[in-house]
Amino acid sequence: MNTLEATADPDSPLRSVTLPVEWDMVAASALAQIVPGDDAIDLSNLTAEWLPILAPDDQTARALVWLLLTRQASPTEAVWHGLFDRPAGFIINLGAFVSPDSCFEARSFVAALRLISTVLRHTAQTTAELRNEELPLPDLFDSISQSTPQKDISPFSSAPFSPAGKILLTNLDVCLSGVGLDYDSEDGRHAACAITALATITAHLGCELETLPIPPTHNVLPGLGEALRDVWNEAAIAVEKPLPLIETGFSTPNPIDGLLGVETCGFAPTFSLLRPDGSLATSTRKRLEFRGFTLETALAAALAGESVLPRPSPKAHLAMHHALTSFVDFMPAKPEITLSCPDTYLARGQRHFLPTRHSGLTQKTTIGGHSLFMRTSDYEDGSLGELSLTPTRASTMVRGLMESFGEAVSIGLQYGVPLEAFVDHFAYSCFGVAGTVEGDPVASYATSMLDYVFRTLSNTYLGRRLPDSARQDNLQDQDPLLPLDFPDSQQTNYSSSTRRNRFLRLVSSLQ
Repeated sequence: MNTLEATADPDSPLRSVTLPVEWDMVAASALAQIVPGDDAIDLSNLTAEWLPILAPDDQTARALVWLLLTRQASPTEAVWHGLFDRPAGFIINLGAFVSPDSCFEARSFVAALRLISTVLRHTAQTTAELRNEELPLPDLFDSISQSTPQKDISPFSSAPFSPAGKILLTNLDVCLSGVGLDYDSEDGRHAACAITALATITAHLGCELETLPIPPTHNVLPGLGEALRDVWNEAAIAVEKPLPLIETGFSTPNPIDGLLGVETCGFAPTFSLLRPDGSLATSTRKRLEFRGFTLETALAAALAGESVLPRPSPKAHLAMHHALTSFVDFMPAKPEITLSCPDTYLARGQRHFLPTRHSGLTQKTTIGGHSLFMRTSDYEDGSLGELSLTPTRASTMVRGLMESFGEAVSIGLQYGVPLEAFVDHFAYSCFGVAGTVEGDPVASYATSMLDYVFRTLSNTYLGRRLPDSARQDNLQDQDPLLPLDFPDSQQTNYSSSTRRNRFLRLVSSLQ
């Protein structure tokens, strides 16, 4: 063990973190983020808090500690915090199951999944009374239990689809690089599907047959196909008393990534060739090795203008999402493709400016009697890059706010924010000015100017026409075009000064 001084936040004081010697400062910072407070942290003491709950015996406890020390698996953040009022979970580091000779250790992977599935089901049964959705209600169901005594209504024996926990996979791209496969390749996607299917089928052993995914037909990794067939033959047998389901999926960014030494979260590709400290990432070194490059020859080739390691595109990320969807129980949100840069990711903090000469559209529309000029500017590929909104016959404040809002949207688009996000947030927004739309056949009624603007942009740039919403009478009472505020005809008790100030005053100039 080794003791490091680390903190999760640069503004927080340093804390002493005791962890294995092989672990780095990133893991120490992750532990500091997992454990709140300013006290010293000892990994052994932390595991001693949740091991008695997860492990039914000493042998299982030693196996869980071994998975953690080898950075192959770790409980989710909720388990570290002792929050057992919800299903427990484990995160599996796929990159840690690649052997030094660049082979995927399928048998070890299956053994780890079997162990974790057993632990999750045991934990779900022992902590069932802590879950909010499974509180015992004897008074309510007493008559039901008496009328049907032969039926077991235990949530973990008669409800096989009640999830007992979840297994989240991560570090997929590092795993692919370790076996010599590129992320943006057919072989890479086939291997990812086989590994994912193996994880789901192993987790669903003993469950209902309809929960099993169909194994993929392509297996490009040695030993993976045999392990997949063996697990499938064992799982594809009907059982009289199905086990609770263990859900599988891919992780999203969390502190456990740093604890396990994860470089790429979930199924995402490697976004950077370097580690945070500036050294080459593990995936980069592996791919250079498989391509026959040393560090010196790779640097020379890069200086000569050769593409040593092609970067995966957003389309490759989306293709991997489509490929893996049918082999897990749930997936993270679909990755968004930046329309303005279809072939490369926008670097963090990099702005993609419009070309000097660009096309666009200009639209004049009247909404509820108020005129609006909308101008757009496009990139070379026809995607939206700039928006300008100018309302006429509006106050200086309203005009300034609308113009500033258009500039803010333009900056977001140029930094890679997809137009779909703006459309989802601002279409059908309800506030004045609202009413009948004149001058544009895309819409006949709008609940606000922004509603009209973003439904028009959706129709023009996304090819998705959004229908009009129902007319809302409460939005018809809006500010008049002129600053007039006539008194109520039924009001009789008001001062003469108020009555005098509310009349319209006409001033003319004679030549």
